[in-house]
Amino acid sequence: MPELPEVETIAAGVHARVHGQRIVRVWTSGKPQTFKSPEDEIARALTGARIESVRRVGKTIVMTLHRGKTPGAPSFPALSERMGSVKTPTELLIHLGMTGRLLVSAPEIPLAPHTHAVLTLSGAPGESARREIRFVDPRRFGRISLHAPQPATDNLQPATFSGPGSEPLTISLAGFIALFHPRRTPIKAALLNQSLLHGIGNIYADESLFRAAIRPTRQAALLTRAELARLRTTLVKVLRHAIQLGGSSVSDYVDADGARGFFQLQHRVYRRTGQPCLVCATPIRRITLAGRSTHFCPHCQR
Repeated sequence: MPELPEVETIAAGVHARVHGQRIVRVWTSGKPQTFKSPEDEIARALTGARIESVRRVGKTIVMTLHRGKTPGAPSFPALSERMGSVKTPTELLIHLGMTGRLLVSAPEIPLAPHTHAVLTLSGAPGESARREIRFVDPRRFGRISLHAPQPATDNLQPATFSGPGSEPLTISLAGFIALFHPRRTPIKAALLNQSLLHGIGNIYADESLFRAAIRPTRQAALLTRAELARLRTTLVKVLRHAIQLGGSSVSDYVDADGARGFFQLQHRVYRRTGQPCLVCATPIRRITLAGRSTHFCPHCQR
């Protein structure tokens, strides 16, 4: 499943290619597993809307849309009443699931099998060629839905989608310690808990724990404050390095252009079962923890 670095890479790539453009046509596949909001409602909300931004929240891609009152743009009064005023943005939430891909393609490129949504765009100013945003998902664990932020008040901005947990790249040390110090579960299981930190999955939990020299089976509540501080610093470094390398392509993941990432070449424990530790040469072990495969060095991680 794509994790924070992969989703960040995809969101940034899509944003760079499509922000500011309008959606002129929406096609969906009719496969109900993919859509958490009704497909006709998604089509009405998106058609004619301008893409203000594409960003990541946890493992979710959030596309912020403004309809506005641009001359010639379609108008949907009933939808405006349902989704809030025209000044309040609508957000399209895209979760990639296990095998989902969000690609920016030229319309003449044939649709890949298992394509479930196509957003045809107006084209950037000064460009004659149009582009399409395509959601492809062979296993159909990905989800697409609408989110309507609460309208702005005199003192508050609209309540945009914020995800289930805290953001790993910006959480403070005090906040990080407060999240994990009370937990009596293994630290690996706590890292995977999306209601605590959202965006962390198997790859980056294993890699961060190895670099922090912390065994994944240790109870989070028994870690010292110094160990939690080291884990936070290491986690941020690993995530940022992975983002720089375009994420880890260990199965289906590709970025918005269909290119693979390179951080899998930097993996020190993940999927290296039985291979020598790159630090001490002890064979890497694999166990099942919280229902997930977990890789660690029994000598380096205490």
